[in-house]
Amino acid sequence: MPAKIEMVRMEPENTNSVLVSNDGLVAIFDPWGHGTDWIKLLNERELELHSIYCTHGHYDHFSGIPGMGKVKWFLHPSDNKIAEQCNYILPQIGMEPLDIDKTPPSKIRPGEIEILPSIFATAVHCPGHSPGGMAFYFKPENTLIVGDTLFQESIGAYHFPGGNLQQLKESIANIYNMNLPDDTIVIHGHGMHTTIGWLKENNPFFHK
Repeated sequence: MPAKIEMVRMEPENTNSVLVSNDGLVAIFDPWGHGTDWIKLLNERELELHSIYCTHGHYDHFSGIPGMGKVKWFLHPSDNKIAEQCNYILPQIGMEPLDIDKTPPSKIRPGEIEILPSIFATAVHCPGHSPGGMAFYFKPENTLIVGDTLFQESIGAYHFPGGNLQQLKESIANIYNMNLPDDTIVIHGHGMHTTIGWLKENNPFFHK
């Protein structure tokens, strides 16, 4: 049975977080916002938090982890230093920093990974916006989570530390060359979701 995949905009609205749930368990991708708000949401939906996945190491994609209790979270190791640097921004915007020393991330590796019991995704390394950027393709659910690699009509920023325009273009080309069905839902790190077919028609950067 396919998992339920839902895009969530947690207050203060900014980053698109994603809930992947099945049989009462949930994995959260890019938990923006306050951890206490996430716990409240999960309790209301009677969901047990299984794990957290970050598409990359910028603070607006992991700010919700503090306050969510002891949970295993995943990040590509190339973004570990970026996460440590971005962590210092959180108190400046009224959010709790993550104790990375006590709660270090587990490694994301490209390839098929089990997100929840019997729920799998293909993890794709997408450097360019950051060295450890990742995308996640859920085939049965017909959904691709791309983080900040690619937006509706543009691409992710590449002027941040670790960013690289050529790598970003190559990562986007690799996603294009996956030849996903046109009706595949694409969830971006910010803004509205699209589809592969829509991106082919409207995003000038989405090509081989």
